[in-house]
Amino acid sequence: MSLEERISKSRTTLFKAVFPEMTNHHNMMHGGKAMELMDEIAFMTATRFCRKGFVTAGSIVNHKKPIPAGTLIEVVGEVVKVGKTSLKVSVKIFVEEMYTDNRFEGVDAQFTLVAIDQNKKPTLVL
Repeated sequence: MSLEERISKSRTTLFKAVFPEMTNHHNMMHGGKAMELMDEIAFMTATRFCRKGFVTAGSIVNHKKPIPAGTLIEVVGEVVKVGKTSLKVSVKIFVEEMYTDNRFEGVDAQFTLVAIDQNKKPTLVL
């Protein structure tokens, strides 16, 4: 399988409704909750890419717009760079209003994940 096919087949998405228990006192999604979902999607995307164990080594997260309660979110992960023992995974959160066609990008991030073997040591991605 080519690298492009692996990337395409490992693209991972998750849809969720933003309910009050996910929000702060301003009725906006907690930043930490968004990061938790994004890290989980990054991990699943990396695992689906090469079916190995991974740990998160780092992330850069840009919160572009607040995510209000009562919206739908789509979290999308895609491999953007393949290293020797690591991957970079782009993760974005798209926000949709429930009762309109309005959709916007709320958060984008890049996660670096390292492939590990059964002894928790870095191993080759491919």
